[in-house]
Amino acid sequence: MPRKSTGGTPSTIGSNPERNRSHNRRVVLDVVRQLGPVGRMEISRHAHLSTQAVSNIVDDLVADGLLIRTGRLRAGRGLPPIQFAVNPDGGMTAGIEIAAEHISTLLVDIGGRVRAHRTLPIRRNDPETVLPAIKAEIEAAQAQLRPPVPQLIGVGVVMPGPFNVEGMTSVGPTTLSGWLDFDPVAGIGQVLGSPITLENDATAAAVGERLHGAAKDLKDFCLIYFGQGLGLGIMIDGRPYRGANGNAGEIGHVLVEKGGRLCSCGQHGCLEAYASLHALGERLNAAGIQNVDYAQLERLHHDKHPVVEAWIEEAAGYLAPQVAMLENLFDPEAVVIGGALPLSLLEQLVQTMQPLPLSVARRRNRTEARLIHGRTGRLTAALGAAALPLLDAMTPRLDTAHVAHREQPNEEISLVGRP
Repeated sequence: MPRKSTGGTPSTIGSNPERNRSHNRRVVLDVVRQLGPVGRMEISRHAHLSTQAVSNIVDDLVADGLLIRTGRLRAGRGLPPIQFAVNPDGGMTAGIEIAAEHISTLLVDIGGRVRAHRTLPIRRNDPETVLPAIKAEIEAAQAQLRPPVPQLIGVGVVMPGPFNVEGMTSVGPTTLSGWLDFDPVAGIGQVLGSPITLENDATAAAVGERLHGAAKDLKDFCLIYFGQGLGLGIMIDGRPYRGANGNAGEIGHVLVEKGGRLCSCGQHGCLEAYASLHALGERLNAAGIQNVDYAQLERLHHDKHPVVEAWIEEAAGYLAPQVAMLENLFDPEAVVIGGALPLSLLEQLVQTMQPLPLSVARRRNRTEARLIHGRTGRLTAALGAAALPLLDAMTPRLDTAHVAHREQPNEEISLVGRP
C-alpha cells in the first residue's frame, strides 16, 4: 500500500526558500530531540547551520511550543548558554492500527512517550464501521490525559494489505472488507480533521520494532510480522522499503505448498494458510475451541495444548526456509519475528525453527543471532503508526541535493524515546 499524507511536508525539497525553512526546522528539532538539553552552538554544529539561522529557528520553535528552555549550562567562563529540549506537551501523534478484528489506538507525545493506549474489538471492519470508531477512540484516549492535552499534530494509520492487486480477493478473515474502492487517507482525514499518514501494517511494525524494540540497534533487518495474517517489514539502511506500490513484504502470499490450503487471497498453498494466527485459530476451531483471545492463547500454550504444539511445529517448518531466503535476498543484520503472538509462544517458535538452513548469514565472525524475537508485542504496528507522522514532523528527509545547509543529515529513521 503506498504511503500517503495530507497536510504534511513535501518529500522532495528543492531551492524554494519556504521548503528549505521547513526542512531546517525539522533538522533542528531532530538534533534537539536526540541530544537535548542542548545549546544553540551545539545545535549549529550538528545541524550544519549558521548560529544565526539556528537562533531564529529555535526562537520560532519555542514560540510554537515545540521546544522549551531548560536553564543555562554551567561550564567555563562567560554567560552560560541557554539549553533547549523538546517540549513533551508541545504536541502528540495518534497511531491507529486497523486490524481484521480490532482497532488499537496510541497517543504518543513528540518526546516519544506513550500517553494513552486503547484497544477496541470489532465485529465488522468496513469503512462505515471503522471511521466513526477511530474518531471515538481518539477522543476517548485524549479524555484519559491530564490537562493540558497536547495538540494532535498528525495521525498514522496502518492496515493489512495487499490492496488493489488484480486477482487477489483482499477479502477474508485476515483482511479488511469494503476498502477496495475507498480512499482511506481522504476518508479518515475528513472524519478526524488531521493530517493522515497511511502505511502497511507490517512495514509500520518494523518501524515500531526499530524505534521501541529488539531492532533499535539494527539498520538492516527484516521483520516477519504476525497479525491475523502474516506480513514482512523490510528496513534497509535505517529506512523502510515499500516497493513501487507499497506492497513490498507480502510474504504471507508466497506459495509454499502446491495445491495446498485455500488462502484468503484466493490462492492455494500460501504461507499464511499455515503460519499465521488465523491458521492457528482454524486448528483450534476444529478442535472445538472457538474465539480464542490473547490471554486464552497464552494459557493454552502454557498448558502445552496439543493443537498449539502441533501448529508451532508446522509453522516453524514452513518459516525456517523463508528466513534463509530473506537472508540470501537482503543480507540483513538479523531477521526479527514478532507481532500478536504471546511472548512465550514466540520464543518457542523461534527455538523450534533452529537450526536454520544455510544462507549467506552464516559467518564465522558473526556475533548476533540470525533470528530474534520482537519485544513490542501486540503494540508493534500501532507504535510504528504513531511514529510515522512524528518522523514526518521531526526527522529530515531529503530526495534531492538542493538544500539550504552545507551537509545533508542522515536520512535514516533515528530513535524516538521509548515508553
